[in-house]
Amino acid sequence: SLHWLRFWLLCFGFYWDLVIDLRGSPVTYFLARGKRRGIPRDGRLQRRVERLARVLDLESVPSPRLWTRERDEALARNLIPEGEPVLAVGPTANWRAKTWRAEYFVELISRLTGPESILSGGRVAIFGRDDERPSAIRLIDDIPSDRCIDLVGKLDLLTVYACLARCSFYVGNDSGLMHLAAACGLPTLGLFGPTQETLYAPWGEHAAVVRTQICFEEIFPDHFDHQTSDTLMDSLTVDMAEEGANKLWRRCRSTAA
Repeated sequence: SLHWLRFWLLCFGFYWDLVIDLRGSPVTYFLARGKRRGIPRDGRLQRRVERLARVLDLESVPSPRLWTRERDEALARNLIPEGEPVLAVGPTANWRAKTWRAEYFVELISRLTGPESILSGGRVAIFGRDDERPSAIRLIDDIPSDRCIDLVGKLDLLTVYACLARCSFYVGNDSGLMHLAAACGLPTLGLFGPTQETLYAPWGEHAAVVRTQICFEEIFPDHFDHQTSDTLMDSLTVDMAEEGANKLWRRCRSTAA
């Protein structure tokens, strides 16, 4: 792909003390550099975050985190209110096969924010990129406007992170948003189907996953086209997601106590 050439053109005029290559690209061998670290060839069945820690020979795996600016925190305070529970939802992903259907999210939100639920009376914050808005619009439209905090395509990643840190619970597909939520310590429930939770589950003691009733080896087709495939998440029921959310909530509450 020509993006590698562009990458080299942007970087070749500098001397780099350390180059970290997570893609095994030959481009990094043609840079003026000191040390080069690449991702280990072994460990493909290891948790991704653990494998990445080995790139720098770390003795233990540090919990991922981001650093926000005061302007990010200030905007988050204006967007995510205090004094009431907020359920954060990530209904999108980088390919359709990983996405749970909007109607399932609508039902799960109703259960998690309904009377006598873990987030009774709570508001709902919807997150996603601007180009993902068409796939999120049905969910946004089905949540009462006075309870919906529509943030799809409106924030940069640091502000998203600051907003997530002010929420009460996160549920969403296997995506970058899921990992951002886990990184800020928010109770995070990841929904998995055609990806392996053994490799990509959210990291941290406040994170958990539920996956489709069909295992990864069976659900992932031999000739898979991520650009055309419809969702492969249908065997994950709302009951399963609700049970996973309640279990995680109880676990986090007991840990805090």
